[in-house]
Amino acid sequence: MPDVIGSSCTVSHHSETRAGSQLEHRLLYNACERKLEMTASNTQLAALFLEFSRKKLFDQYWPRMRSCVASLTDEQIWCRPNDACNSVGNLLLHLNGNVTQWMIGSFNRLEDNRNRPAEFNQPDQIAGNVLLDRLGATMEEAAGVLARLAPEDLSATFHIQGYTVSGLDAVYQVVEHFGMHYGQILYIHKMLRGDDLGFHRELNVTGRAS
Repeated sequence: MPDVIGSSCTVSHHSETRAGSQLEHRLLYNACERKLEMTASNTQLAALFLEFSRKKLFDQYWPRMRSCVASLTDEQIWCRPNDACNSVGNLLLHLNGNVTQWMIGSFNRLEDNRNRPAEFNQPDQIAGNVLLDRLGATMEEAAGVLARLAPEDLSATFHIQGYTVSGLDAVYQVVEHFGMHYGQILYIHKMLRGDDLGFHRELNVTGRAS
């Protein structure tokens, strides 16, 4: 009887060990599956974020703003109604500095030589076509940077303009900042010329695109 009891206990012990081991393997497998799903999900979200950022900057804000500025005279571009307001020329210099510092310089790990105050204190009235050419070259370089960014770039840490931010913060800051001044330039254009820019004509009738 002792041998039988001992054998029974041994079998039970081995069964429990195997069951415990299988449970551990199953839990580990499930955890790995969840991690892979999260990684895939994060990658997909990063791709969506970058593509939306690209569309806003390069398919909407920049081409629309460029067409508006191109229709203004140099005098209109540098017009300032009062000292508290910025001219279109100042804003173009400012956008050039911002995109260079926050997107091109940060992700390329370049030395930061931006002089932000100078963007608002430009002594000479630079011609509009020159301003557009400068910003156009900057936007083209920024498009190349945005096209190669990966999820790990968005989670990386950067030190920009005295702030510690993530790569996602940097991209979002550029898009949001560009959109704000894009709106200001469009408003100045409408005040100076009284034109209907027609950027959303498809919404005029029903308020919907289709």
